[in-house]
Amino acid sequence: MIVDSLHKSWLQLAEAYFKTTSESSFCWQKIQKNYSSKSRYYHNLIHIQSMLKKASENKNRITNYDELLFAIWFHDIVYKATSKKNEAKSADFAKSALKTISRDRLDINSIHKLIISTKKHQIILKENTDNAFLLDFDLAILGADWKVYETYIQNIRREYKIYPDLIYKPARKKVLLHFLDREKLYFTDTYQQLYEERARKNIKKEIQKYLK
Repeated sequence: MIVDSLHKSWLQLAEAYFKTTSESSFCWQKIQKNYSSKSRYYHNLIHIQSMLKKASENKNRITNYDELLFAIWFHDIVYKATSKKNEAKSADFAKSALKTISRDRLDINSIHKLIISTKKHQIILKENTDNAFLLDFDLAILGADWKVYETYIQNIRREYKIYPDLIYKPARKKVLLHFLDREKLYFTDTYQQLYEERARKNIKKEIQKYLK
């Protein structure tokens, strides 16, 4: 079961840093509750599981692995379709949740910045490739097989069901065109080779099929 598997992964990370089990348990309860919300069709525990798996696959390429893991866990802890402050609130939640952790063991400000970077999907921390990998993990779905991508499209639409097509379609199209306008969708060589070409094909197909 995904919840049990993720709980185990959380404990493996948290036990090395939190001073008490009550602190790590509080965070887990928030993680499970928020990511399991009925309004979450894509930005849910499955998304977190997918990103954690990709982090594990690229562990040897990541400089500050545990900081990246915390950023993954918290990056969508706050997510409301009507808000433009989700990333900032998620980053602030992470900083508050981790405030008792010794700074010489974990750079909480870096975790905060990693989460903030997911708003515009632009690298903020440039001293290593950790930020690049985080953003690429988050957007890996764009390069999935079409059937998987199409399910993603449907789930995102369900998260934004409060908005009629008249509002949703132009806004979604604007976001997708912004990605297409970038020289590269992905920041790491690894993900450029894996997903760049297919991601661009998927985005163009979505625009043509769903956003006319």
